[in-house]
Amino acid sequence: MPTRPLGSSGVRVTELSLGTAPLGNLYTEVSDESAAATVAAAWAGGIRTFDTAPHYGAGLSEIRLGAALRSYPRAAYVVSTKVGRLLEPDRVQTDTEGFAGRGGYRRIRDYTADGVRRSIEASLTRLGLDRIDIVLIHDPDDYAGQAFGQAYPALEELRTQGCIGAIGAGMNQAAMLTRFVTDTDVDMVLVAGRYTLLDRSAGQSLLPAARERGVSVVAAGVFNSGILAAPGPNATYDYEPASAELLARARALEAACARFGVPLRAAAARFPSRHPAVASVLIGARSAAEISDAIALWRTEIPAALWAELDEKGMT
Repeated sequence: MPTRPLGSSGVRVTELSLGTAPLGNLYTEVSDESAAATVAAAWAGGIRTFDTAPHYGAGLSEIRLGAALRSYPRAAYVVSTKVGRLLEPDRVQTDTEGFAGRGGYRRIRDYTADGVRRSIEASLTRLGLDRIDIVLIHDPDDYAGQAFGQAYPALEELRTQGCIGAIGAGMNQAAMLTRFVTDTDVDMVLVAGRYTLLDRSAGQSLLPAARERGVSVVAAGVFNSGILAAPGPNATYDYEPASAELLARARALEAACARFGVPLRAAAARFPSRHPAVASVLIGARSAAEISDAIALWRTEIPAALWAELDEKGMT
């Protein structure tokens, strides 16, 4: 699979990346065997970039990803993890924040310099690695002061020391990510759900700023949690029941794609990569079948006439 650089960092990512939140039992439990098979199928399909975070299953995603990658040459793949949530054992803690089957840990928001270093050390242990290629500041929406004042400088120092290849931030909003692009020297940002067939708000300021500054963008949440994969009556948009208006728009998109014999999921997966600032599209999967399907979708040829029709109708 082709690769693209992340800014000027020297780190290169495959145009399609595997998101491993589902391997941390997001909403539904996944077996160790299924998690390993998912990573193996991604590898077989050419994916060499893998995204995780301590938040995903209270470290379970990192543990499973590290175990699954152990048989592959370290120089052949790129791992991205995140800082901002420290994990503390807590026997009575039952709030798993949407991740099934792994309680007993409290997630403590910490964007201090010390918290960043502690988080990276713990991630290295869970992953079983001696280095991490990409580290992102995770969801600092309500912690801007710490994120810009402490977390970012700590990551910048670690990057200068050669401990990390590339640094950035990952969020579900575009506004603060635009600030990271314009006010810091990040290599990349990860934006989830804000540059899709239904919501291209990141294209207004974030992507142009990234293009101008030479910062790479990884686009995640391309199905907006499900509606762009299957716009049926129970479809969700950003993990909430989709409104009638959004459902109608998604079905119109599906109909346009059908006229060209293209699955809506294929167009949704490929849409972000049309922008020159986007280095990779990140798709989560909980099984070998899911990631194999995503790879097949990624390789689907999308006729230029379909993009033209979608753009002309303002659907994108």
